[in-house]
Amino acid sequence: MASQQQVDPKKQQELQLQYSNFKNTLQQLAQKIGDIEQEAEEHKLVIETLDPLSEDRKCFRMVNGVLVERTVKDVLPTLKTNSDGLKQVLEEMLKQYKSKQAELDTWKAKNNIQVVQP
Repeated sequence: MASQQQVDPKKQQELQLQYSNFKNTLQQLAQKIGDIEQEAEEHKLVIETLDPLSEDRKCFRMVNGVLVERTVKDVLPTLKTNSDGLKQVLEEMLKQYKSKQAELDTWKAKNNIQVVQP
């Protein structure tokens, strides 16, 4: 992992642990970003489906595990608000990911780390 072979084994182990922590954090952020993207896409699909329909048309919405009957007029504003919120959360998560990636790159340069794939 380190480019120098004469690195203290204890120091090398510490660097490997730090690297693993960085990679795990990035992986978790990527997973959350994927989940949020999927949920935002589902919201978009439902909004596109309900938009052309009559406002008085019946539709059903899952609220805390219970299917509730509503009208398109009642559900659509909530869906749009949720969708906008998901987009904002997604932007923040992407900023966090980029920041963490930059932090990892800086750390790698500072500690002269070269990743070797087995």
